[in-house]
Amino acid sequence: METDHLSQTLYNLTQSPYALPVMCGVCVLLLVILLLRGRTRATDHAGEQMDALLHAQAEMQGRIAAMADVFSTRQAELNQSINQRIDGMTHRIGTTLTEQTKTTHDNLRRLQERLAVIDTAQNNIQTLAKDVVGLQAILSNKQTRGAFGQSRMETIIADALPMHAYAFQTTLSNGSRPDCTIRMPNGQPALVVDAKFPLEAWNAIRAARDAEAAKQAAMRFRRDLDVHIKDIATKYLIPGETQETAFLFVPSESIFADIHERFESIVQSANRARVVIVSPSLLMLSIQVIQSILRDQRMREQAHLIQGEVIRLMEDLTRLDDRVRKLQGHFSSAQKDVEQILTSSEKMAKRGSRIEAMEFETPSALTPPERSGQLKLRVVDDE
Repeated sequence: METDHLSQTLYNLTQSPYALPVMCGVCVLLLVILLLRGRTRATDHAGEQMDALLHAQAEMQGRIAAMADVFSTRQAELNQSINQRIDGMTHRIGTTLTEQTKTTHDNLRRLQERLAVIDTAQNNIQTLAKDVVGLQAILSNKQTRGAFGQSRMETIIADALPMHAYAFQTTLSNGSRPDCTIRMPNGQPALVVDAKFPLEAWNAIRAARDAEAAKQAAMRFRRDLDVHIKDIATKYLIPGETQETAFLFVPSESIFADIHERFESIVQSANRARVVIVSPSLLMLSIQVIQSILRDQRMREQAHLIQGEVIRLMEDLTRLDDRVRKLQGHFSSAQKDVEQILTSSEKMAKRGSRIEAMEFETPSALTPPERSGQLKLRVVDDE
């Protein structure tokens, strides 16, 4: 409002001719007045602002104190919560580490066991490899290979037959020595078993790199086996001394199967020469048949002894029957005596009952006077 009034006054002075000097003085005066009023108002305003600032500072200090209390409380709660969570995490981490340690120990223990098994298997494999190498060395030598085949054949025969039923490396009448002769029952000629199988040509077939080499090896194998079959038929088939058929033992089931699958002509040639090619399983089956025949022969040889034993057994049975019948007669007599004793005891019991049931009667009215006063005894008989 005052500012508007001064503005109006200044406007009026500017309209007079003395406006300039007056305006200068007035301006100076107004400036002084305004400065004085500005200072007063500034002082008042500064004091109000100072009071407001002090009041705000006090409120701020109060709020800061309240916030400090809240912050301290929240800090304590936060520290407690953090400590609890850290404790829980520590416990869980400790439990997890314990379980992981236990699991690790178990896994290491199982791993050690498996490593021990692997070591054992590796040792077995190494031993087997040495055995295979030794077997290859055996099969590469004719004499040792023949000993190997003969060993398998001897094991099969010795396991199934009694010692008196076979013989190894016996000499025949023509001077030849078969690997094994099996004595047949009833005085029949012996059965010859040969274990010298030509394996070089067969190994050559397996080692052939191309078709031509395989063909040459097959021809060699067919020729060698044919020669060996003829040697068996010539040396070991002696009429009256050996059977009309001889066995050629092949110490491998796979070789036996391949011969029958790929070399049918050799099998037919062997059959015509009365030489039977047998594998370990067929030889075992044949030995079992021979064993059954020998058992039947022993049963027939012992038949008269069994018959004599049966006759003596029947005599013992007849004597036992007689003695049982005599014992039965004694028991019958004793039973009759017991029955008679029981009859006598029953009669004695009845008589005792009658004596117990005796009745005494008084004389009747018709009794003569001289007999009055006497008693009459009447016995009641139940019979």
